[in-house]
Amino acid sequence: MAPHSSTPPSTPSAISALKADLRREALARRDALDLDHRRAGARRIAEIVLAVPGLAEAPIVGAFWPIRSEVDPRPIIEALFARGQRVALPKVTPDGLVFREWRAGEALVRGGFGLSEPRDDLPPLDPTALVVPLAAFDRRGQRIGYGRGYYDHAIARLSEAGPVLTIGIAFAVQQIAEVPAEPHDRPLDHLITEDGPIPLHKV
Repeated sequence: MAPHSSTPPSTPSAISALKADLRREALARRDALDLDHRRAGARRIAEIVLAVPGLAEAPIVGAFWPIRSEVDPRPIIEALFARGQRVALPKVTPDGLVFREWRAGEALVRGGFGLSEPRDDLPPLDPTALVVPLAAFDRRGQRIGYGRGYYDHAIARLSEAGPVLTIGIAFAVQQIAEVPAEPHDRPLDHLITEDGPIPLHKV
């Protein structure tokens, strides 16, 4: 687990710098994982995610397409399809994330940041549950993303219409002692790793 200072930074620039360091360290640990461990871990994470209370009742689940060494959420997506749920994938736009329905076998298009995204002609949808990627996390349910705040803003926007179930997925090596949370950061409802659900201690 990455070390952290007992004195939290007090300025936005200092918080951003600390988050960048924690992000880099956590991603390095994730990148170092053996490929077989990542594959087996993704399958184990999928089993646990699918049993999260309330997920089966969500008519539309927002997921994502994996990049680099991220937990592969495709086993989750396949299982959601198998039990009749619809899946929406995010597209990065100047106004933030827009979710569009994706069906098995449909081609994805290349987006920014190396992402694979749904086509622009697909209608936007608002999921009531989200499977969320992350770079690092702590036991309060706080996450460090990739530095642009897309998911924090998307969760805030979707929550305006009602509760949104949020499930972060990561490998255990991505846990840190404490995320230096900012006012806009949204704690997750659940965090799942290959070792099991993380007991969250929210404040």
